[in-house]
Amino acid sequence: MVAADDALFPDSVKDFVFDLHDAARRSFIPSEQQSLYQSSFREITAKYFPNTEWPSPAAISSECDNDPLFLALYHELTLRHLQSVKRPTVRDRIEGWHAYRQLFDLILAEAPSTEADANPRETLYLIPEWCFDILHEFLYQFQGFCQFRTTTYAAAAKVADDPDKSPASHTADALDVLGQHRDVWAVETVLYYLHRLVAVGTQSKNASATYRFLAYFSSVTLSRLECLLGDYRASIAALDVIYDPNAELIAVGEDMKSPEELVNGVFPARLSLTYHAGVSYLMLRRYKDSASILGGICLFMQRGFKTGQLRKIPGSEQFNKLFDRMVALLAILSHICSVAVVDDNIANIVREKHGNNLSKIESGEEGYEDLFVFACPKFVNPAVPDYAQALKPGCAGVPYGQDAYKLQVQHFMNEMAAHATLRKMRSYMSLYTSIEVEKLASFNDMKKEDFEAWLTCFKHKMRQLERGTVSTNSTKGVVKGVDSDQDRVGTAMDIHYYVAGNVVHVDEAEKTRRFETFFMKQIQNNDDILRQLEKVKIEL
Repeated sequence: MVAADDALFPDSVKDFVFDLHDAARRSFIPSEQQSLYQSSFREITAKYFPNTEWPSPAAISSECDNDPLFLALYHELTLRHLQSVKRPTVRDRIEGWHAYRQLFDLILAEAPSTEADANPRETLYLIPEWCFDILHEFLYQFQGFCQFRTTTYAAAAKVADDPDKSPASHTADALDVLGQHRDVWAVETVLYYLHRLVAVGTQSKNASATYRFLAYFSSVTLSRLECLLGDYRASIAALDVIYDPNAELIAVGEDMKSPEELVNGVFPARLSLTYHAGVSYLMLRRYKDSASILGGICLFMQRGFKTGQLRKIPGSEQFNKLFDRMVALLAILSHICSVAVVDDNIANIVREKHGNNLSKIESGEEGYEDLFVFACPKFVNPAVPDYAQALKPGCAGVPYGQDAYKLQVQHFMNEMAAHATLRKMRSYMSLYTSIEVEKLASFNDMKKEDFEAWLTCFKHKMRQLERGTVSTNSTKGVVKGVDSDQDRVGTAMDIHYYVAGNVVHVDEAEKTRRFETFFMKQIQNNDDILRQLEKVKIEL
């Protein structure tokens, strides 16, 4: 990166660095740090560094007593800004990796010991928003590097078979640099730092508030990483520490909060947790859980958009995109799991946005793939390819095992292919209380021998774990991870059937009439009418 003229920067920058260092390392005043981090930094950036980098850490070191940990925090903060306003090169990505390694090494070096200490000394305070932003950007850069690595390889392999062409100079340079730094953004190192931060903040009784913030936001980040890698059980299990009923409350400013309340208090963290957990539940065939968690956050966001509350949160420009993705996931879920309960307002949005796709699916056309491709995260494969092979004729356009995105889409489509047959079976069974197996098989254009296996398959596909509820220190019911003792086996079918004597007996599941939904909707409509009447000017 081209360094700015470090000798020439305004006094307001020096004052900002001094005050931020004081808030993080001495005074530990949350309100002061929040104002500096969320307001002052953005104002100074917009005024002096809108498209350029901030002064280097060496240039401002005198304003923070040459504090190595604070300089690492400052370096990460300013690098994050620079990579948001310019397209990072391969060397920028490598610099980012070393910056995060240095920061996490220093944070872990100052971590409290696991031995009992009556008066542990607090040496660092970061507000929850800052902690999450560090970890969120850390994984974002890892994901970006994995994608950059694959696209660079593919660009070089594309011209390898043509003797009259050679890779572009920037592609050849990137391949050379990547080959020399094969251990950069290694997934095992990324996992190590996230697991260590979780352990330090949750297993040590001496952990300060900052280390506990980092621990719980690391578990959110770890859940996201496992989802991107396609390990969906690990993605859900990573969240167990947040829903631990025995977890102690955490001091957040003047309030005491449970880990769940801490995460929910930082909306981007709550959104990341919910979205990736929803995707993981979907891929694990836990359709009711996925619909429940996604439907809840979508309803909250819809109300937040109406009131304008969400637009005040930094990074709100991304919220609409994630909302649309989650609505697309709910469109899939509402179609394959008829018992999934979603609020009427969200159900209406699903129909408005994706009614055409769902109609195509009903008529036997393809529709699931378009919805899933739009809604799913950008999966990555962390395996490092052999960069030398990219320049050899006959090499594959994509290195072996690197096309993780298409692999996950294909896995999802294989699952949905079975649901097409199951949906047809259900439509016929719902018309009868009893029907011969042979007759039902003929309706589905199958032989009796083949159809009997599908009857068992339907039961199996819709049999799933469901989240259990436990009480916590916050006296609220919460959900636990996939291996929790509170999870129970249930079914996502709205009909019950069994086979006896070559006859399929069908009972429709008992439907619970939800009167409260009707009354709440009418109350809301009445409030809307009253507000409109108050605006009407009546002249006598």
